[in-house]
Amino acid sequence: MIVREYEKDEITVHKVPLFLMGGIIAISLALTASVTMGFFPKQSVPSEARAAAGIEAAQERTLRFFDEEDGTVRIEDGATGEVLARHGVGQGGFIRATVRSLVHQRRIRGHGAEVPFTLTRWENGGLTLADPVTGRSVEVSSFGPDNRAVYANLLPAAPEGTR
Repeated sequence: MIVREYEKDEITVHKVPLFLMGGIIAISLALTASVTMGFFPKQSVPSEARAAAGIEAAQERTLRFFDEEDGTVRIEDGATGEVLARHGVGQGGFIRATVRSLVHQRRIRGHGAEVPFTLTRWENGGLTLADPVTGRSVEVSSFGPDNRAVYANLLPAAPEGTR
């Protein structure tokens, strides 16, 4: 007979997928243990890695972000109030997303927009957008050169040889 009839209470479990799932679990445990035991370096916190390497801030600017009635995001210098950029509806998606996440953390803690955010260019070329109120930060350089450039354009022009 070509077709096999199964009993109603017979459950068939294929062994190959079970072995593969067991292998994935074993590999995951082995990799986790190897990092824990020091065979591989742990992922570092960027601020701690910079401090350990002695990397200091090369340039800083405080920024304020405003949502206008027409949906435009206005970015101002936190010290002077100078308008640095405007991103209309459908533009500046990366800025909107990063700032929204930091503002959300402020709202959770009951803080407003009194204190500006800080954009820092480090000696190694990294960029960080930090919220001094909550202590949260976003490593802008981690999101690729195009997104890094969006924030780099908000800093004053760096003197030659410092980028």
